[in-house]
Amino acid sequence: MGDYAKALGSKLRGIRQQQGLSLHGVEQKSGGRWKAVVVGSYERGDRAVTVQKLAELADFYGVPVAELLPEGRVPSGSEPAAKIVINLERLQQLPAEKAGPLARYAAAIQSQRGDYNGKVLSIRNEDLRSLAIIYDMSPGELSDQLVDWGVLPPEARAARALED
Repeated sequence: MGDYAKALGSKLRGIRQQQGLSLHGVEQKSGGRWKAVVVGSYERGDRAVTVQKLAELADFYGVPVAELLPEGRVPSGSEPAAKIVINLERLQQLPAEKAGPLARYAAAIQSQRGDYNGKVLSIRNEDLRSLAIIYDMSPGELSDQLVDWGVLPPEARAARALED
């Protein structure tokens, strides 16, 4: 099987593990509907899963089907993900009512990483998507807002335009 099957399997495994289930736990919880060996082969990418089976697995796990799908294409590893670099010094100058959620999010990431340089913080695109939900905006709108606030460099707006 290809990289997509492996990426799909990785998502399946992640959801199962988040729910605290072993492969045998899936078999038991499903009353034998989902055999451990079959789910394991889906997770390793050794066995193709049909759209129907994927929808049934999503229902079993109680998640939307989209949560089980790898995002876009599978990264090849040859091209780095675009970095989003937040200017922490500028962030500290903004009023809390504007930047409070971003400041708390950035502080949590710094704490997790043990990264306290205090000047800049790199975040992933997934982080930007999460922040956009918090701010009730699209990721593009939030990027533009952060550029306007001076938290992201103006190039971030240009880089986003290239992705669209």
